[in-house]
Amino acid sequence: MAAHDCINLRLPTYGGLLAWEFERAGHALKAHVEGQWVFNSSTSILRAALAGLGLAYVPEDMVQEPLVEGRLMRVLEDWCPSFPGYHLYYPNRCHASPALALLVEALRYRG
Repeated sequence: MAAHDCINLRLPTYGGLLAWEFERAGHALKAHVEGQWVFNSSTSILRAALAGLGLAYVPEDMVQEPLVEGRLMRVLEDWCPSFPGYHLYYPNRCHASPALALLVEALRYRG
């Protein structure tokens, strides 16, 4: 990665550039990468990667289509930790609004 431009993510609540997290055979590694591009959203990072501006560290579900189409390629695949999926936490003992109930029902059947 040191020889490549990497596209960084800065989150307002994080206080700096987000480290890239890798894992292989139980060994975890956090890398602070260098590059000339910094964005505050994964969508902007994906657009920059598609434009050929550098390596991107984004969730795999964001890049499924560009990977299949050959517009992007994986690097360091054996260091990428698996992601078990998204979770939704909500209080189940209070009355849920109709909007929340609809969202929970839609997400439950999407997986």
